[in-house]
Amino acid sequence: MKIVLLGYGKMGQLIEKFAVKRGHEVVLIVDENNRSSIGIEDLEGADVAIDFSTPHAALENIGLCFEADLPLVVGTTGWYDHLQEVKEACLESKQSLLYGSNFSIGVNIFFHINKLLARAIDPYKQYDVQVEEIHHIHKLDAPSGTAITIAEGILENSSVKNTWVNDVVGEGEEVIAKSDELLIESLRIEEVPGTHTVLYSSEVDQIEFKHTAHNRDGFALGAVIAAEWLQGKTGFYQVTEIFDFNQVLGDRS
Repeated sequence: MKIVLLGYGKMGQLIEKFAVKRGHEVVLIVDENNRSSIGIEDLEGADVAIDFSTPHAALENIGLCFEADLPLVVGTTGWYDHLQEVKEACLESKQSLLYGSNFSIGVNIFFHINKLLARAIDPYKQYDVQVEEIHHIHKLDAPSGTAITIAEGILENSSVKNTWVNDVVGEGEEVIAKSDELLIESLRIEEVPGTHTVLYSSEVDQIEFKHTAHNRDGFALGAVIAAEWLQGKTGFYQVTEIFDFNQVLGDRS
């Protein structure tokens, strides 16, 4: 594939590394230094774009790729308030977009098991649940997109929790969740790629379900795999659609 990279921070550089390793070619790199001068004509000849930029830049990049009829993988989070309008624009103009809060294979396995665990524990009301996420201090959004996806998976399978609330530790007044609210606790620590934990606590025990990223390699490789999967498809997709864990586990519910 001929790939356009939208954003060239640590993730963009890693994506380039894995793309080349898998036989692809990066034909254009777009970042804050040249974004204002990039037009539709600059994207001609490319097969796919991969966006790991910023929330505001991602929305602009999505519009540009739609105009250029260029399939797009979006790993940037923080723009999901506009998700529905982007989806409508994508489908109406018959474009191709795949987005996700996390492209790591391990995290997507985590997403699936998280839903199964929430469903299994739901009848036992003595357990209260919360989500904890830890990232490096340079991360722009809180909670992380991954934590939100985890929270949504719990809410879908809980008869007690209706919404989530976020407490950024060390910033402002502590947020205390109500009984029907799922607490996402966000911590920012130097150079932590990403750690996500789901805690189910009762008076007698605690169940802890955890994913720890050792580095960003899994995210970058997953983004390239997603771009490969998107080839030849038209529509609006989530990264979870790449994986069919239901078939693996025989779970059709």
